[in-house]
This record gives sequence, C-alpha cells and structure tokens, in this order.
Amino acid sequence: MWRINRRPAFFRIVFHPGWKSEVSLLQSRHHQKLMKIKPIATFLLASTMHLAAQTTAKTPVKKSPTDPLAVHRNAIVIDTHADTTQRLVDENYDLTDPLNGGQLNFDAAKKGNLGAEFFSIWVEPDLYKGQSAHRTLELIDAVYQQAAKHPDQMRMAFSPADIIAAHREHKLAALMGIEGGHSIENSLALLRDYYRLGVRYMTLTWSNSNDWADSSGDIDDPKVHHTQDGLTDFGKDVVYEMNRLGMMVDISHGSDKTFYRAVITSRAPVIASHSSARALTNAPRNMTDDMLRAVGRSGGPSSKGGVVMVNYYSAFISQAYRDADQAQRPEVKKATDELKAQFTKEGKQVTYGDLEKLQQSYANKIPRPPLSALIDHIDHIAKVAGVDHVGLGSDFDGVSGQLPEGIDSAADLPKITQALMDRGYSPADCNKILGGNLLRVFREVEATAKELQAESGSRPKIGEQQPFKKP
Repeated sequence: MWRINRRPAFFRIVFHPGWKSEVSLLQSRHHQKLMKIKPIATFLLASTMHLAAQTTAKTPVKKSPTDPLAVHRNAIVIDTHADTTQRLVDENYDLTDPLNGGQLNFDAAKKGNLGAEFFSIWVEPDLYKGQSAHRTLELIDAVYQQAAKHPDQMRMAFSPADIIAAHREHKLAALMGIEGGHSIENSLALLRDYYRLGVRYMTLTWSNSNDWADSSGDIDDPKVHHTQDGLTDFGKDVVYEMNRLGMMVDISHGSDKTFYRAVITSRAPVIASHSSARALTNAPRNMTDDMLRAVGRSGGPSSKGGVVMVNYYSAFISQAYRDADQAQRPEVKKATDELKAQFTKEGKQVTYGDLEKLQQSYANKIPRPPLSALIDHIDHIAKVAGVDHVGLGSDFDGVSGQLPEGIDSAADLPKITQALMDRGYSPADCNKILGGNLLRVFREVEATAKELQAESGSRPKIGEQQPFKKP
C-alpha cells in the first residue's frame, strides 16, 4: 500500500497498489539500507496512516460541485434573446423596477445568476414602416441608458472577454442582437454602423421576409415576394459582411431555404438565438433534426460548429399548447385589428406593449405546459446535434408571458439546471448548455473576422460582381 522512496535529503512516502512486490524487491536488493531506515519509515508510515484515517473520517475530499444549485451558481449563464428592450422604450421601464408582469429585471437576473443577456433590437415592421433604422437606434440607446444609469449592476459587453469581465465584477453583461434584417434597410453601411454601436448578432429575418432573405413566418403567403434560393446575392453579401465584422449570423426566423443558404455561405459558425426542435413541436420557427445537425457542422472543416439556443415559448415547446394557440388565432387577429383601428381613430400610436397585453389575455386561456417540455427540447437537441451545440434563448418579455410551468422570470433559471442534472447531465455539460457553448462560438466568430479582415479587398461583393438579376 505504501512505497518508501529515498532521496538525498528527505524521505517520501508514496501510495502504490503494488506495495507487496515493491517491499519484497527492496528487502532482497537493499536489505541493509532498508534496515537502517526501518525505524523512521515505521514512524512515518504510522503517522501518515493515522492522518489519512482522520481525513477520511472528518474532512471530505473536495470534489467538483454536483449540487445543481452550486453548478448553476458557478456557471456563466448566458441568455441570447430577451425583448425587454421594448419595455425600456415604450413603457419607460427601468430594470430596477418590479417586474409588473414582465420576466426580466436586475433582481430576477441576480436570483437566477444570469450573467449575460442579449437584448433584442426588434422593430415591428407594420408599426414602424419606413422608420426601421430610427426605431433600431432608439432601442440601442435604451440599452445604453440602462448601463449608464446603473453602472454598479450592469455593463455593456461586446465580446466574450467582456462577458467574463462582467461576471468577475458581479454585473449583468448587456449585449445586443438585431431581430430582423429589415433593420439595415438594405444597407451594408447601416449594418456596419450597428456593429460599431455594439450589435453582435442579427437574425436575417423576423417573421417578415425582406428584399434579400425569406422568413418562416410568411413563406406560404402567396402575396409576399420571396427569393429564389433563400438568399439573394445581396443577402450573401450581408452574411459575408457579418462574418468580416465579427457579428454572429442568426438563422432563427429564417425559412428552411434561407437557413441552408446561410449555413453554406457563412465562413463562421452560425447560431439560432431562440429556436426549438421541430421533431417535438411542429412549428416552422423550430428546426428539423437535419437543420440541428447542420448548425453543429457550420463554419467549415476547422470549425467546432454553431449552437442552437432553445426558445421557452410554450407554443414552440408543446404541441398541445401550439394546437390550442392556433385554434384561437383568427379570434386574436380580429381583436388585434380592432385595437389598432381604435388607436388610429383616436390619433394614437399603438405600441408593442398594448398588443402584448391583448394577446396575453387570450394566451392565459390555455394551460401552460410542464417544465419537462422545455427540458425535452434541450435534451433532444443535445442528442441530435451534440451537447456542444445547445444553449438557452428564452425570449423573455417577448412571448406574451406564456412560459412553461415553473419559469415565470429569469429568477427561475436554476430550475433548468436542476432538471438537466436530474436527467443525468454532468456539471461540465450543464456549463456548456448554460453559456459555455455560446462563448465558444462567439470566440470563433471573432477569430474568423480577424482572418477575413486580413484578406480585406480580395473578395468583390457578389452584388457588384453579378449585377444582373437571376431568372
């Protein structure tokens, strides 16, 4: 059990499974030396064994945390999509205020150990027609204002290093992602401006198709013009420019054609900031198993692949909820149109918050699915694409309040870690899902940008190289 190694100035006792043969060998070859040190060795052996017994009995050996709460507290938790930004602008909401029916504020973030939040910069295309850039800038400014007002609780973040720095300072890292390519108004210059202002991902579309990419939200609408291949030549230029800048290409909301074209075009791994699994809930916004695997392979042969951040919206994680929601859609649309007409008649501008309250009243009529439905989607993506390719994209404050049971705000995030560990996920796997995977992809996107910037000038824009319109 123990082996005595002699050194010029000291003796060292080493645990060794083959102790019997070692002692026999020492006795036969070095009998005299062994006899000289035997009294000392006996004393040391007895003392060490006594201490070892005490350590075993009274002082447990430190191991990596297996308690779900400890695992959650030790992780850098990153959520890639929250629509709280609308509240900041339309309701003059402050993140120090009570939730008041919302799902994200400083208190909830602290209780849930939320380390980094991507605030969604989303422009409702009908309400702000012709003012996409104007509204985009207002939303970006609102995030900066919160950081300026509360520097002790939140800091702006633009890189993985910034997220880690905020974590060390016990502050919420505030990042931004544009939801809907219509915000760039067909301008690469505006795309660059948004990057300079801190935007670090952009969904190519929202629920509306734009001039250069198609949406899953209106792909079956014959009245809407769609591209031939999912991305026009200009759309491919947008993806390339995002790669060159270091802005993550987000394929949530895109049509299936747009998804595959973007994955093929992108030189960096792509993300889905808030999408779930179509195999479990048949929603066009969700991703098929083939798409999940494609995200995991995105970025080229040397890439470690992208990540799918699971959306918590009940209609995306429960087929029963989705069916009930679809059944009342005509009634909700009628009520929505009536509300918009009423505001117009009164000379007022209806806000996203007004529409959300109306939709919430209908959503509350449908029973919420259990938390296990959300975990099923995380588990499914981990099994299909791999545990290195799944994360969290809540859609807080953007889903009419209908999250699964037990998830009412960011304060409830530890329940997800608990549920994952109950299913056998290790602390290391949980760290990946909670934020590690997104950090990895973010770093690779930055590295790809440096490579492309070094190649600057070597690639002409597709739109300039091929100005003709394809048949």
